[in-house]
Amino acid sequence: MGEWGIALIAAGAAIAGSVVTGWYSRSAGVRQAEAARHAGDRQAEALLESVRMTLRGADGQRAIALRQQVYAEFIGAVEARILAERTGRGNGDQELLLQRAYAGVVLEGPPEAAAAASAFLESLRRHEKLDDLHRAKTNFVEEAQRAVTALRSP
Repeated sequence: MGEWGIALIAAGAAIAGSVVTGWYSRSAGVRQAEAARHAGDRQAEALLESVRMTLRGADGQRAIALRQQVYAEFIGAVEARILAERTGRGNGDQELLLQRAYAGVVLEGPPEAAAAASAFLESLRRHEKLDDLHRAKTNFVEEAQRAVTALRSP
């Protein structure tokens, strides 16, 4: 075999080696790209779940704040009505404010808090003694606290 034969065999081996190396490099590149895409998908899903959890937490805090505000407005409206009744210094808006505040409690719920608000309102409308009004208020406050605590629990 002459020099040309050796050169042709060497060239053929180099080309064959290049093809095999290229094929394996391409396969490895495809696997790496697929693994990177899969890792990116997992990272994106983790980020989305983190955002979802943050939004759920914010929604929960808004619900708690709303419930507390509704309950506080109801107690304030009842107290304003009691004060107006006792002092005779009402401007007539107390009943309207009281009805609006009560409606807020009924809508916000839960049923136990709404029932306690209703009992408190009935005690007020029956002109019960201050001790009875205080008991009705305490009962409502306890139910309101339970309702807010229930929102805080997962």
